[in-house]
Amino acid sequence: MKIRFNSAVKMLALAAAMGAASGASAQAAGEWVVKAGINKITPKVKSGNVSAPALPESKADIGADTQPIFTIGRMLTDNISAELDLGLPYKHKIYGAGSLEGTGQLATSEVLPPTAFLQYRLFQPTATIRPYAGVGLTYAYFRKETGSGQLTALLNPGGPASTFTMKNKWAASVQLGATMAINAKWFADVNVVKTRLKTTASYSTGQTQEARLDPTAVAIMLGTHF
Repeated sequence: MKIRFNSAVKMLALAAAMGAASGASAQAAGEWVVKAGINKITPKVKSGNVSAPALPESKADIGADTQPIFTIGRMLTDNISAELDLGLPYKHKIYGAGSLEGTGQLATSEVLPPTAFLQYRLFQPTATIRPYAGVGLTYAYFRKETGSGQLTALLNPGGPASTFTMKNKWAASVQLGATMAINAKWFADVNVVKTRLKTTASYSTGQTQEARLDPTAVAIMLGTHF
């Protein structure tokens, strides 16, 4: 009975493994992968001071935003993939910090951050869960920078409305994530991206302000492959 019991356990284990493999989302060499979901970008701001003339320690902080994200990728091998992240513009609110703490919302700015990644995926293509890591290049394209009345009151009291622009920049990004197979064609994806980004704001009143934004992005997506 012991021999038969052990044989039955082995047969059940083999059957379960075969079933899991056949039902897994096999992201294998040569396949295209597409994903869609939501992505939250949270800047971790280290602000410089607004250049003179301005109050000492005139700094800024930037709020988070969540938008849809779309990704297309190609499996170069069973474990190496290339991926491009795209999406709608993120609209970030800009607040006073330092000596400007408590002054409220000073401005808004939209940013489009398309990012190209090269990724390495663990385990075999048929594995139910596949952790991965990636390195990438982000282009932060700023647009529709809009100052508030409060910004004008601080930089140009009594004068014309203050405007500003943010300098577009290339930045390095790193990524950690994992996919989990739902069935043979569909999978769920969760990933975190950290980007090292420094830019400069130029105000219509002549002042400038450097800031390290270093955003963290967290995405939850649903994907398929073909």
